[in-house]
Amino acid sequence: MTSTTAPKPRLSIWMRIGAVLLGLFAALLLLLALFPWDALREPLNRYVSERTGRKFEITRRLDVDLGWRSAAVKLDGVEFANPSWAREPYLVRAERAAFDIRLWPLLSGRVVIPHLALTSPTLGLQMEEDGRRTWALGKNTSDEGTVPVIGLMEVDQGTLDFLAEHLGVDLHAGFSYDSSRGEMPLDFRIKGRYQRQPLMAQGRTGNVLQLNAAGQPPFPLEIDAAAGHTRLKAKGTVAELASLDGIDARFDLKGQNLGDLYGLLGIALPQTSPYALSGELRKRARLWEAAGLKGKLGLSDIGGDMKFDQSQKIPSLSGTLRSRVMDMDDLGPLIGLPPTERSAKAIEGVAPPPSITEVKRARRDSGRKVLPDATLDFERLRAMNADVKYTAERIRNVRELPLDKGSVQIKLKDGVLTLDPLNLGVASGTLAGAIRIDGAQNPAEIRAALEVRGMQLSRLIPKIETMRTSFGKLDGRINLSGHGNSVAGWLGNASGDVAALTGRGQFSNLLLEFMGLDGGEIIKFLLRGDRNVVLRCAAMAFDVDKGTMNSRSVVLDTEDTVFNVSGQASLSKETLDFVVRPQPKDKSILSLRTPLIIGGTFAAPQAGLEAGSLATRGAAALALGALNPLLALAATVETGPGVDADCQEVLAQAKRPASREAAAGAAKAKKQ
Repeated sequence: MTSTTAPKPRLSIWMRIGAVLLGLFAALLLLLALFPWDALREPLNRYVSERTGRKFEITRRLDVDLGWRSAAVKLDGVEFANPSWAREPYLVRAERAAFDIRLWPLLSGRVVIPHLALTSPTLGLQMEEDGRRTWALGKNTSDEGTVPVIGLMEVDQGTLDFLAEHLGVDLHAGFSYDSSRGEMPLDFRIKGRYQRQPLMAQGRTGNVLQLNAAGQPPFPLEIDAAAGHTRLKAKGTVAELASLDGIDARFDLKGQNLGDLYGLLGIALPQTSPYALSGELRKRARLWEAAGLKGKLGLSDIGGDMKFDQSQKIPSLSGTLRSRVMDMDDLGPLIGLPPTERSAKAIEGVAPPPSITEVKRARRDSGRKVLPDATLDFERLRAMNADVKYTAERIRNVRELPLDKGSVQIKLKDGVLTLDPLNLGVASGTLAGAIRIDGAQNPAEIRAALEVRGMQLSRLIPKIETMRTSFGKLDGRINLSGHGNSVAGWLGNASGDVAALTGRGQFSNLLLEFMGLDGGEIIKFLLRGDRNVVLRCAAMAFDVDKGTMNSRSVVLDTEDTVFNVSGQASLSKETLDFVVRPQPKDKSILSLRTPLIIGGTFAAPQAGLEAGSLATRGAAALALGALNPLLALAATVETGPGVDADCQEVLAQAKRPASREAAAGAAKAKKQ
């Protein structure tokens, strides 16, 4: 019987190979587990120092827990110097440091640290205008590729200094950790300067800060900060500190002037009275949103929603704002005037800025100029685009200008600011139109095209109501264009057309006779009482030629008297030079029939009788009086040479500019 031996299975060979490899791997793991990593401490110190060009030292012990994708590194005592150009000697100096580092990105020279924990650290961060940063790990500290990516950072207590002189930032922060503080155990205090303004801040947060970590839950943050005259309180959560992404917070903001936020946040807002605002703040990627805004702007309430989008090359601001009640005292800063004393002191907890009264008192030439001379900020006009709508449901404290309500669409595009449409309710009528400021030019080109419709003169000039007048409704227009970097500068060289018209109404005869200097009628009315006469028509039209307002048709026609006004006003010098010539239609004694001279400045107008005409009539009265006192009255007898003005012609002349310069300026103003 023949026996056969079965061959050994080929699989056993592979099993043996696998066993060998497994044994080698186990031996490798054992070697790595028992490897004296601290023996590499000195070589590692030399290697990092040579690669970065600055001293790096693990002062006591090094330990590494090596994994497939990352390594957990523990340093007992670490000192990493800053570059020689930095103010602080150390980038980081800590009692202990522990961090996870990704292994595969190291092959391409990238340093990715998902988690970093520091015990009692001292951090010195600094950046320069040329791009150098102390936290760039290469010898070329302006190389973006040498900046490590840090996800989560954990600290217990310590200090941090951050300096960026070209940005006006110099901050010192201190941290303290106390687990009894609940979900926000880390307390911080900051002092120094931000955007060249003094800054103080304090707050709390979780001890694990997300610098660049993705997919992690947001961490809580609470802050109370003051920079200059601006105060911010906020409480909420933040997803990433490096980009301030994923913000969800409730905020309270107050300060002297919303315009100050440009220096702090880069948002070009208008100059305002002191303010206090609250709302919900959110940030996703490059989009900031302030929802449910509510608060005060001086004496006015304000509310609405705003968005600030930084994703484009030129950031844009958009939103809708409204006021239930807007106070007229809050409009001054918008055109370059200081706030009134009421507005300056309207917000509790905000130091009041200098009021318009205090500013005038401090000036040596107090009262000499009245047109606003605050210059345009071209940097702000070009810093962003905007599309914001504002509506005021009711306007109060109107005093001389009885505004009822108003709305405006504010657009800013490539340095061109437009208020279009602009619609104001004034004296039961409307003032509507558009204003355009082209900040792409220097000086800026400014155009204003405004229409007046149906204003009640009795409301527009409240003081005459005591004389029982019932003027008709006023219509008019303002079409001006020119160049300037302030309201005063623009008006000082503007050209165009200014006109106002009104029709029939009732006019106080007593007031009329005072204007006509008719002494007999005044005495008669004092004995018999006042009565009203009919206003047939009135027109006020000016040609504006390079800052000079020349009277084109200024006529007031009543059943008693025709008043004709001639002269000019200089918008650049702010001077007046007008002559008012009354022509009574009735016969009266004691009428001086003397032209009234209106001169002086906008701030201090002066009125008086024309000296030559008055002297002639006075001399005649004295000569006749020497013969017989009764004959002196003959020189004051008015024989009534005045005739009715042609109202149709008066209104027609008021409708069209006469000079070529004025017509061209008006036409340009209407091309918004």
